[in-house]
Amino acid sequence: MPSSPIRKLAPFADAAKKQGVQVYHLNIGQPDIETPSIMMEAVQQAQLKVLEYTDSKGILSLRKKLAQYYNSKGIELSYEDVLITIGGSEAILFAFMACLDAGDEIIVPEPFYANYVGFAMAAGIHIIPITSNITTGFALPPIASFKEKITPKTKGIFICNPNNPTGYVYSEAELLQIRDLIKEKDLYLFSDEAYTEFSYEGKVKSTLTLEGVEDRVIMIDTFSKKYSACGARIGALVTKNKEVIEAVVKFAQARLSPPTLEQIAAEAALSLPSDYFDNTREEYKNRRSILIQRLSAMPGVYCPTPNGAFYAMAQLPVKNTDDFCQWLLTTFRHHNATIMLAPGSGFYTTPGLGNNEVRLAYVLNEKDIHLAMDCLEQALLIYPDK
Repeated sequence: MPSSPIRKLAPFADAAKKQGVQVYHLNIGQPDIETPSIMMEAVQQAQLKVLEYTDSKGILSLRKKLAQYYNSKGIELSYEDVLITIGGSEAILFAFMACLDAGDEIIVPEPFYANYVGFAMAAGIHIIPITSNITTGFALPPIASFKEKITPKTKGIFICNPNNPTGYVYSEAELLQIRDLIKEKDLYLFSDEAYTEFSYEGKVKSTLTLEGVEDRVIMIDTFSKKYSACGARIGALVTKNKEVIEAVVKFAQARLSPPTLEQIAAEAALSLPSDYFDNTREEYKNRRSILIQRLSAMPGVYCPTPNGAFYAMAQLPVKNTDDFCQWLLTTFRHHNATIMLAPGSGFYTTPGLGNNEVRLAYVLNEKDIHLAMDCLEQALLIYPDK
């Protein structure tokens, strides 16, 4: 199993903190927005004498409420199409194990969320990358490049929309191209839609609304990012394919059940007013503007404006961002502070790609983003290995 490229620098950050250094974390998608109090209160007020197992599929009332949430977004489905998982991570792993055999292949546009590699290795399958480019803002690569990679072992395509790590939002036209391809080649479409509430230039079209491939789509969702509740570890696998649900249930039964208290919190979150996302979306949009403005003013830095999620991929004027990110934590200090970034190479599987890129998560308040950008600006001026 590979080490997480997002977390592997943590020991250097911890050492810096022990020295009294302020470390601004733009390396990981851990929002500083408060978790809704309604979630905490639901757990505190739960009248439970025994903390029991729940149904392996998840608490029925939660599944029904989540189905209603999707219905309100124009996604027609039943609670029977929804299975609660331990975070989106487990949903991805279950999807792989239920739909694919050892040695099978899935095609994934890179850069992609680094932990997909670990999930694929655990399931015994292989990721075949299709490279998107920072010069196009990480738009979907030409469909012809997907077709070139299809072999008898290819069983699916995996996308993340809005994308982590790039923040790119696939257009309806791009999604229709993917739909036509999976229909033509009889493939699954796995879609990580954890960030659908955070799209800044229009709504995101869910893959579950694609016509003609309803039984080929497996959608992954999570409460972590939407509600700033990353530690709750509640997600969902959603598909209209009854055979896939039946297969996934077997894996769900093997791990018994999702955590009870977190499911109670998740169900409470679904009672929040509709403007909850309006407010959080506006906050992230403001943070994005500050980040992009500051990055664009730095000599040699290029960063396309992301349209969704709360990440941006930037190209820096350095040879190797793995070395640069470590240097930031071990050597560089600006007013006794530094910045932690995620090296770009960890989001690619093609050797040599991403070496001069970093992912930045704009999950800090506006003041801290400015201070973090002050650090980055000074660091790039004095970094010796450009």
